[in-house]
Amino acid sequence: MTQSPEKRLFEIASAQQGYFTSRQAIAAGVWINNHPYHVNHGHWTREHRGIYRLSNFPNQPDDQYVLWSLWSCNRKGEPQGVYSFDTALSIYDASDVMSAKLHMTVPKKFRRNSEIPAVLVLHREDLHEGDCRTMRGFRVTTPPRTVLDIIAAGQIEDHLVQQAVAEFMQRGLLTRKDALAIVDRVPGAAKFFIEKDRKERRS
Repeated sequence: MTQSPEKRLFEIASAQQGYFTSRQAIAAGVWINNHPYHVNHGHWTREHRGIYRLSNFPNQPDDQYVLWSLWSCNRKGEPQGVYSFDTALSIYDASDVMSAKLHMTVPKKFRRNSEIPAVLVLHREDLHEGDCRTMRGFRVTTPPRTVLDIIAAGQIEDHLVQQAVAEFMQRGLLTRKDALAIVDRVPGAAKFFIEKDRKERRS
């Protein structure tokens, strides 16, 4: 039996914590002329230009990550943004670092006709697929790439970087091979891993 547009849209939105774009709604079979109807009758909540959320979908702590990931979609409807730097550390709960804004890495050729939302800090870099992983409807840089970024940027206090390195290594998300690759690219990073080794020897 053919699914109804509402059912197809629900399946799309469920994989994105209730969020969806107007493009996705159209692809599901909900005509664009009907979008205002669903907003006015409380079925959908308009979250940003061209981005909606099912009104009865339960809220989650990381809702906002899906919202801004969808904001970064290209003309094909593919999200371009990958959460990185401080925000990646928060997503992994790997450090006490606190940031009032969301850090997102986008391709160097990323362009937007509209103003960039104040909540976002964009870093322009062409990431490899191996630098990213998908989590609950959005993408985030892998632990090794996250550590590389924050060390290279040098904007986070050393003890917070060390905390993140120790946490990732303890959880098996950062290996010695990863550490060597990071030091190869940023020689100054060695101090974070040398200190980790010293602590392990003392214990």
